[in-house]
Amino acid sequence: MDDRIYSDLALESNYAMRSNLGAADGYSETERDGFKICRLDISSDELSAKYKRAPGSYITVICGQIWGLPEKSFISLSSLIGGEIRKMLEDITNKKINRDFSVLAVGLGNAEITPDSIGPLTVSKLTVTRHIGAISRDIFNKLGQCSVSALAPGVLAQTGIEALEIIRGAVERTSPDAVIAVDALAARSCDRLGSTVQISDSGITPGSGIGNLRSAINQENLGVPVIAIGVPTVVDSSTLVYDALEKAGIESPPSLREILDNGRGFFVSPKESDIISESVSLLLSRALDEAFCVI
Repeated sequence: MDDRIYSDLALESNYAMRSNLGAADGYSETERDGFKICRLDISSDELSAKYKRAPGSYITVICGQIWGLPEKSFISLSSLIGGEIRKMLEDITNKKINRDFSVLAVGLGNAEITPDSIGPLTVSKLTVTRHIGAISRDIFNKLGQCSVSALAPGVLAQTGIEALEIIRGAVERTSPDAVIAVDALAARSCDRLGSTVQISDSGITPGSGIGNLRSAINQENLGVPVIAIGVPTVVDSSTLVYDALEKAGIESPPSLREILDNGRGFFVSPKESDIISESVSLLLSRALDEAFCVI
């Protein structure tokens, strides 16, 4: 597949797709409740260069079509993801999640574009508690959650302000222990759409999957640890061409990339985009609520 096809997924980097990954590559696999959990630890400059990803931990949960999961599997998946988020939060902050722990959840993307609405939809479903703690500590303590605030900063074309600038302002005012950024991702495999959840502690660069780079939302720029959570909802149109040729057993001609570029590449999403976005946002909001529980 062509090197220039975009993807936000670490497991779809050129190195990952062309290699039989193992421990030497920082990679391991486990399975729980029928879901595959792939862990990728990019802990050196060498691995960072190979994967072309920022150093950090990348957890990819391969779960099948989220919008078609039976209720029992859906609940198991949300619990699994919530547990992974909780552990990563405690690891990167070196703190236990208790009533004194605070987190800012950020829903990235454009709520008016269905495949890009996962972030805003997710934070709209969260149980936010920070304001309650400011009003009544007794009521807050009964909620059983840490301090949670949420923000959907929109996109640059809507606000004229970089998402990073808005988030930085919120961080300065709320002083969270960590930021969780939720976003829709781009994949290079159609099978990944609405079927894969990626969790990373390396932050996120909005728009990177479609070649529309914005300022990175990470610890370096915000001053607090950042966890990025995303599910792919779009795929490069070029991928569809390459997939069709591969399935037909036809070798791609050298001139194919030029032809596709001249056709002005675009991104496509499944016809079930509205159902996918709603199901994914429900899954992630439940997982986050579980992650924020005070045990």
